[in-house]
Amino acid sequence: MRWLMNTLGDAQLARMDGDPGLVAAVDQHAAVLRDAIPLDRETLGDYLLGFLDELRERDWVFTGEPDAAALRLTAVCWLARRAGFLEDGLPA
Repeated sequence: MRWLMNTLGDAQLARMDGDPGLVAAVDQHAAVLRDAIPLDRETLGDYLLGFLDELRERDWVFTGEPDAAALRLTAVCWLARRAGFLEDGLPA
C-alpha cells in the first residue's frame, strides 16, 4: 500500500482538491466498492492486493492519467484515508 500511496494515491488525492470531475469519478468508483465489499481494514486491503495482482497480470502502468484502474486505486486510497486506516501517510 505504501507504493500505491507514494506513486498514485497522494498525487491523485491532492488533484481532487481542484478537480470536481476527478472527485465525481473517484466517488463513483468508491460507491461501487461500498456496494460490493465491507469497508473494513482487512477486506479493503485484500481487495487492493487482488486488484493490484490483476493489474500486474495485465502489465498495467500508471501513466499519470486517470484511467479506470487509476480511478479505482484512487478510490481505495480515498476510502482508506476517510476510514482512518492510514496514519501519517503510512499503511495502517
